[in-house]
Amino acid sequence: MATPVAPEVTAFVEQLIKPARPLGVLFYGSGLRGGIQDDTLLDFYVILKRQSDWPRPWAARLGNALLPPNVEYHEIVVQGRLLRAKVALLSLAQFQKLTGVATYDTTVWARFSQPVRLVWSKGHKAEQALQRCVMRAVVTAAYWAAAFGPEHAEPEAFWNALYARTYQTELRVEKAGRGAGIVATYPERFKRLLLPCWHIAGIGVAQNGQTLTPLITPHRREALEKAWVVRKRLGRPLNILRLMKAAFTFSGGARYAAWKIERHSGIKVPLTAFVEKHPLIAGPPLLWKLWRKGAFQKSS
Repeated sequence: MATPVAPEVTAFVEQLIKPARPLGVLFYGSGLRGGIQDDTLLDFYVILKRQSDWPRPWAARLGNALLPPNVEYHEIVVQGRLLRAKVALLSLAQFQKLTGVATYDTTVWARFSQPVRLVWSKGHKAEQALQRCVMRAVVTAAYWAAAFGPEHAEPEAFWNALYARTYQTELRVEKAGRGAGIVATYPERFKRLLLPCWHIAGIGVAQNGQTLTPLITPHRREALEKAWVVRKRLGRPLNILRLMKAAFTFSGGARYAAWKIERHSGIKVPLTAFVEKHPLIAGPPLLWKLWRKGAFQKSS
């Protein structure tokens, strides 16, 4: 978590948090794995002590308290270069809960079991609190990986089995094998983490060279499969509700949509102050104009 990131990322975060009082900012996703390209969308989680520590309307704070996280889109010029980011918001209490084994929501612990960097923190105490949450997320992921992996295999197979399950559970449009690609990018990290995480989770292990066998009885494995069914059934409805909530709380959503459309179709979307402030009202006629221009036609 303490590994330095690109200086542009640090500069972006320093500007991002100027009007706020967060505990810390975590950086993850494709921008961390592949570096910053012209079309890179950076991914951050901002962790707060209280919902009121981040400036936004009261309705957005309420939405984040009831169904976290809220997501915002930000554009900031850093050293003459326009950088874009998707910023998710959580309180520390929510972060602690959503990284534990007992949670029914798989989205947060699944993300933070992957590589992450702590770009900014309020101080040593805040840094330790965020580190504990990320550690909890990794242990939670390893716990479920023991249930979903093969009877015995090398560590990579267990992580791949886990991410295949979590991507299926969420309402996300991803290429097949996306989870395996993440594991393949950091093979040594995932190899080193599995065994100590199983020990912390209380899972016994038989080891033969690089091959690991989690000591889980058939009855226990069946119980974990049943517990996962509940999480799978809740996963998509939760994400659909978040998408519905985002229609009212996604700050910067109009600019984000305009950028995505231009990126994929090459058609520039005109954004007036009215469109940015009232995307639900202005959106339908704007979408009609874009459709007439061919923005949503499949490329040959």
